[in-house]
Parts: sequence; structure tokens; C-alpha cells
Amino acid sequence: MTTRTLSLLFLLGFTALVRPCMAATDFWHLNSSGGITWTFDGRAHSDHIEMSGQRMSCVLRYGVNAQGNFHCNFGMVWPMLRTLPNDTHASLQRQLGWDALEAVTVNKRSLSGEKVSSITLDGMMTVESNYGGLHLRRVLSPSTQLPAFVMVYTLKNNAGYNVTIGIDRLQKEMLTPASLGVKGSYRIGLALDKSGAWQLAPGDSLSFSALLYAVGGGEPMPQWNGTEEVAQRRKLVNQLMGSLQLTTPDPVINRMFAFAKIRACESIFQTKAGPMHSPGGEAYYAAVWANDQAEYANPFFPFMGYGYANESIHTTYGLFARYMNDAYKPLPSSVIAEGESCWSAAGDRGDAAMIAYGASRCALESGSKTEAQRLYPIIKWCLEYCRRKLTPEGVVASNSDELEGRFPSGEANLCTSSLYADALLSASYLARDLGDKAASLSYARQAKEMRTHIDSYFHATMDGFDTYRYYKGNDKLRAWICIPLTMGIYDRAKGTIDALFSPRLWTDNGLLTQEGDGTFWDRSTLYALRGTLAAGETERAMKFLSFYSHRRLLGDHVPYAIEAWPEGGQRHLSAESALYARIFTEGLFGIRPTGLHSISVTPRLPKDWQEMTLSDIHLCQKVFTLRVWRRGSSVRVSLQQQGKKAVEKTGKETYDFKLM
Repeated sequence: MTTRTLSLLFLLGFTALVRPCMAATDFWHLNSSGGITWTFDGRAHSDHIEMSGQRMSCVLRYGVNAQGNFHCNFGMVWPMLRTLPNDTHASLQRQLGWDALEAVTVNKRSLSGEKVSSITLDGMMTVESNYGGLHLRRVLSPSTQLPAFVMVYTLKNNAGYNVTIGIDRLQKEMLTPASLGVKGSYRIGLALDKSGAWQLAPGDSLSFSALLYAVGGGEPMPQWNGTEEVAQRRKLVNQLMGSLQLTTPDPVINRMFAFAKIRACESIFQTKAGPMHSPGGEAYYAAVWANDQAEYANPFFPFMGYGYANESIHTTYGLFARYMNDAYKPLPSSVIAEGESCWSAAGDRGDAAMIAYGASRCALESGSKTEAQRLYPIIKWCLEYCRRKLTPEGVVASNSDELEGRFPSGEANLCTSSLYADALLSASYLARDLGDKAASLSYARQAKEMRTHIDSYFHATMDGFDTYRYYKGNDKLRAWICIPLTMGIYDRAKGTIDALFSPRLWTDNGLLTQEGDGTFWDRSTLYALRGTLAAGETERAMKFLSFYSHRRLLGDHVPYAIEAWPEGGQRHLSAESALYARIFTEGLFGIRPTGLHSISVTPRLPKDWQEMTLSDIHLCQKVFTLRVWRRGSSVRVSLQQQGKKAVEKTGKETYDFKLM
């Protein structure tokens, strides 16, 4: 029996097994207002979600017990309130179980006997509950700009008689030890905006809000209006959901794409170095990484047209550029502590290849010679660094990869060399448009040579699959064999895709990092799905993408892509959501910048879809919509720029468009 036959049999069996499992484990459903809702049905359940603003982040651990009572814990992080030692993890943090409702009484008695009816997620959390004849709505949201998390409560009297609502004056604070803070003591507090007593007649409502905050020891408590804070968060969420809209026949995929944009773009903190996108997860803040930011998230941000995210791109590459040196010593893996320090304990992870890959794409996507020229020096430096690290076999040597030694990667790994090959190709386009003809020709030649060296060095038959070994001496299948597919290298596509979706690597949680191990990282699954689509295996990719999206959006841990398991407890790290979105921009629609004002498009329309659209795309200083649809046996593509006549094409696999 062939490997392909085995894979197809597994796929059929896998699909039959997972569909009933999905229905049995779902807690959430799509609602009509752009979010997801859990209608409580008596099943006790707990989960966690991260939500961020410019000066804070919160991992909200929440749930409902079998009696219908809501519970939550606030995993608060204040990235710019630095602690000692001022290292990667030196953000002020507390896990707080403070409940503002302890200050509320109804007819002189504490609230009791809660019955949750529903919880909704849509960029914030709304909890609907009943305490007998009293209805309570909680809206839980990060402040967009204050160092605070906001809770707005609305009590409505649904009983047939008057009730008296009492709210105690509540303002409590903790003062952290001065010896543990970079700037001395910090004050962590909870405050309510109202106190007193109110008579509510049947049908009447009362709203009030609470603020969970932290400030420097000598700073005043933030002034806030709960309703306005929620409105500002809603405005931001609407902006993010309204840009780069995906429309397909699959409503779950559409909705998860919309959610991914929120998580990818919200985790940007206003540091002393400028806006810094950071992973989150109660671990990684006010810092940038060569993989999470430079490689994963930054190439996605220009598509959104979100100015604050685009500012963070320049912060990232600007911080790494500080470490360029004439001796070509390695760049750090991350720049931490608001830009004041760096971290490189894992050695050279292929960081220069990551940065060159991301920066060259961002430069092209900007559509601006000025912006491109700002990034060109670090791109050239990183490419030269990689060239100097070439082994006699022509691949790039590095100490490790982005997993930092958690799994072996040898002296030269597939990921680093593949990133370098793609960076060279993008740099050749960029150098051409910047008038550096000699460099353009040189980079194009080196990119072609790298593809040859990658195949000759890494090509191997693994477990019967015609694919890649991840490093010399590697004898187990690795998830990162998908990397060449995302870089447009399809020489071993068939065997690689067969291996990725075989029982040796694919599980209910996506790809195992290494066959035979129980560890999975979503980033490899997200890269694999993107690469499989890019390689043209559309139907196979869509089956797994549909399953993955359903599980992450409507299952038992929602609504975003996660980092890893068992490490990190499936944290909602931000850049993973950017990688999810890139499945569609670069995989399904196949968009690649080929110049400051040009793109190529290689659409992959699934056979059971008649049409798909990606609208409000911001790229190369233009805004446009891509529509792909089926007419008879042909697939047609149109690009509609704002204010211009649509350009329609058909009959090819890849189409070139000028954006003028």
C-alpha cells in the first residue's frame, strides 16, 4: 500500500472521528453580531483568554460551575511598570480574585444564587446572569490607553416589586515593595465609580463600573468613565474587524479570521522605545523577538492599514538595528525591557534570517521608498551575516532555531536556510525598486543557489515519505518540514504534505513538533496549513483548516490560536493569531509583494466554494479588494482598487498586478 493511500485512508477515518467529537465538545456558537456565545446548558466549564490595551494586559481566567455561578480571576500585567531584575519577565504582575460585586447589596443582602444564562466574546466579554428577579450584565474589557481593566455592570429589576440596591464605597489598594520596582513602589488598586443606595422600580436599571489598575507610587489613580472606556474598546475592535475582511462560504473560518485580527493587533504596548508588539501570555511584554515579531507578525500588519501596528514594525527593526556590527557578531534573539536590554541565551537561532525575511517583506508591503530605505540597511546586514554563516554544503549554520533547543536542530536546520532563501528573493525585488541593480541581481542569483543547496542538503526519505530531514542526522519527522512550502519551494511538496497529514505528525491538536512526542506548537500547524495551500493541495488543506478553526473558535479553549502544549498551558500568544491570518492572505489568496507597487496573486479556490473575497486590503500604499470566483470550469480573479476600474484575469495559476 502506498504512502499516499495510507494518508488518504487516515484522512477519511480522521474526519469521521473528529466530526462527532467536535459536536460533543463545543461550548460556543456563532452569534448574529459578529462574536461567539456560550449559552449555559448546565455543563460546568472554565477557560482563559488574554485581552490587551496599550498599557496593560489581562489573562482572564473565567468559568461557570454546575450551579450556574460565574467566577473569574484577573491575571493582570503592566508591562511598563518594571520590576527587578529588569529582564524579559519583569513586568509588574498579579493574579487577583477581587470581585467588585462584593460591594453590592439587594434589599440589604449580598448578591447570591447567580444563574448565568450566557457569555459572549467579541473583543471583550459580556456575561448575562440572573439573581432571582434581578438581571445582571457584566461587560469586561481592557482599557485602550489606561493601565487598567474595566468592568461595567448593569442591574435591571425584572421582579414585580421595588428593590433597593446598595453599593458600598469601595477603593482598595496594595503598595508593592520599593526594593522590587525599577521606579520604586507601585500601587495596585480596585475602585468603583458609584456608592450609595437606589430604589429600582420594576423595569428600571442601574449601571456602575469598576477599575482594576496599577500606577507608580506617586501617581494618582486613573480617572475613568466606564461606559466611555468600553466604547473606545468597541471602536478599536470595529476598526480591526472592518479592515481586511474575509468572506467565504465557511462562517466559522470567516469569524475566526476576524477574531485573529483582534488578537494580532491588540498586543502592542506604548513603551519608551515606541509601540512594541509583544507575544503576551503573562511572560513576554515590552519586548520584541526575531521570530514572533520580525518573522511572524510584522509581515501581516501592513495588510491591516492599522497605523499603530505599522509604527510597531519600525520599533521592532529599529531596535534590532542597534545591534548591527562590523564584526558580524550575532544579533540578539530579543530586545527586552522597553528596549533597554537584550536576550540571546539560546545563541544564534537563525535570528538574522528571521529578521531579513520579515523586514524585506515589510519594506515591499509599505510601498514607500522612504520606508524601504529605512529598512534596507538591516536587511543587507542580515543577508550578509547569513552568507558568512554558509557551510561548505551551502546552507546556513545556526546554534538552534526558534524552539531554542527544546528539540534538536543540528548545526544547520531547514528553517533558517529556507527563511534566508525567501529573504534573498524579496531583497532582490526591493533592491531593484531602490535602484540597486547589482545587489538585485546578486540576491536573485543567491536565492536560486540556496534553493538548490536546500534540496541537496536536506532532502531525505523519512518513514517512506519523500521529504526533508530537519538537520543532518535527523531520523524523525519534524513539523518544520513544512517551512519550504511557505517560502515557495515545492520540490518535495507531495511527500512533505503526505508526511505532515499522516498519523505520525497530525493529531486532534494539529501537528506534533516531532513524531513520537506529545508536544505541539500551533505555529507549525499554521505554517503547514499556509504552505499546503500555497503548494496547491487546496482540498487537503481545507479539511484540516476547517477542523482546526472549529476547534479553536468553538471548542473548549477559545477563540484564538495558541502557543503550545504542554508548555505555557495553551497561552493566546499574539503572533500566532497573525500566523492564522496569513494562512488566508498568503495561502488561500497567495498574495506576495514583488515590488514596491506590485504583487503576485496565486488563489486557491476550494472546489466546493463558488466565490471568496478579501476586501479592504492595505498594501503598497493602496487599498483594494481581491475577488476570486468560479465561472464554469474556469476560476477568475479581479482586483478592485479604490476609485478605479476592476482588473479581471483568468487562465493562469499566478497573476501579476500593478498597484498604481
